[in-house]
Amino acid sequence: MDAKFKFAQNLIRQATDYVRKRMTEDLQIEEKTRFDDLVTNIDKDTQDFMVERIQQAYPDDYILGEENDLYHDIRFGHVWVLDPIDGTVNFIAQRQDFAIMIAYYEEGIGKFGLIYDVTGDKLYSGGGHFEVTCNGRPLLPYQVRPLNRQLLGANGSMYANNYLGLADFSKELLGVRVLGSAGISMSRVLEGQFFGYCSSISPWDYAAASIMGKKLGYELLTMAGEPLDYKNRQAVMFIPQAEVARVKKIIHK
Repeated sequence: MDAKFKFAQNLIRQATDYVRKRMTEDLQIEEKTRFDDLVTNIDKDTQDFMVERIQQAYPDDYILGEENDLYHDIRFGHVWVLDPIDGTVNFIAQRQDFAIMIAYYEEGIGKFGLIYDVTGDKLYSGGGHFEVTCNGRPLLPYQVRPLNRQLLGANGSMYANNYLGLADFSKELLGVRVLGSAGISMSRVLEGQFFGYCSSISPWDYAAASIMGKKLGYELLTMAGEPLDYKNRQAVMFIPQAEVARVKKIIHK
């Protein structure tokens, strides 16, 4: 496992360099399901770049990727979960606040995850039996603090529409921050900068953070408080395990 973890760290750094070298190009932008659900040629090319290297190094492994209809159930076999650019709208509009993410599973068990904040130059990695670090600096497990001294990361639409009481819950906290990237937002949770994160996201958006978060005392659940299916887009909350009962009580009251 140590060799695969080192391989994944090298791979995500290579993918980051690949994206950085192409950031000044004119983008080819396509709409997926609606006008703000976008993909670029660099999203697709970056995933192809990572897939090729994984297949060369581990030809018997499987891949679940955001682009090009790459799907494999994480419960079966050795599975790499890839998000080549998380926060594509940010990438298009700002050229910042986006991430590259990799997660690795064996028979449904998360072995490690990685999130690279490309413009912030921060690599979050670990989980399983690996220590969770940011650029090699160990991250602390969840530290209990009053809710009214913490921030929440959230999906803007869910917050505006008070989805399942999300806006009501936010009144218990100092405020809400909408960053436009699940990876960046969940890395803030891992750092202890956000209490939690709520959004509607897909497995490649949350797999890496869920593995690292488990090591640090965080849990990923649906907004209804149920386990995720790791197959479809779902409304989720990434919050401290110690606070799950209290959050569910507030949200669903």
